[in-house]
Amino acid sequence: MRPYLKYLLPLAIFMVLVGFFVVGLKLDPRVVPSPLINKPAPAFRLPQMGEASKSFSPEDMRGKVWLLNVWASWCTACREEHPLLMDMSRQVDIPLVGMDYKDTDAEASAVLQQAGNPYRMVAVDRDGRVGIDYGVYGVPETYVIDKQGIIRYKQIGPITEEILNEKIMPLLKGLQ
Repeated sequence: MRPYLKYLLPLAIFMVLVGFFVVGLKLDPRVVPSPLINKPAPAFRLPQMGEASKSFSPEDMRGKVWLLNVWASWCTACREEHPLLMDMSRQVDIPLVGMDYKDTDAEASAVLQQAGNPYRMVAVDRDGRVGIDYGVYGVPETYVIDKQGIIRYKQIGPITEEILNEKIMPLLKGLQ
C-alpha cells in the first residue's frame, strides 16, 4: 500500500467538514424554520396588562387574521422595531396583539407610555411558559395567525420595512 493513501481519508473528511462550514456561513441565522408554521397556534390564557381582571386567549381572535408580537421592555431590538409597529397600527386594520415576555408590568407600561402603544391589547407572559409553547428563541418575534387560528408566518427578530412590505403585508392581504 502506498504511504500517502493513509492520509487521504482524514483529508477527505476534513474537506467535507470545511464544505459544511462554508455553506453554513452563507445561511441567514434569522431564517429558522418553525415547526409551528401551518399548525394551530398553541392555546393559552394570559392576564392583560393593566387589567388584571381581564385575560386574553388566541381563541378570542377566532375569525380574524391577526399578529402576535412577543416583546419586552428590556429588549433593545424591540425598541428598534417599535416605530414601525406604531406606523403599522395606524395604517393597517389588522389586530396587533402584544405579548410582554418575562417582564414586569411597571417596566413594560413605562415603555408603552413613553414610545406609544401599537397594540390592541397586551397579554403578560411573566414566566415565559407561553413563549416556550410558541418556540420563542428571543424577543422580538412576530406571528401571523389566520382566521382559523393557524400560524402562517413567524418573524424572528425585529420587523423591518423590507420584511413588512415583502413578506408580512402580502401574506396578510392573501389571508383576508
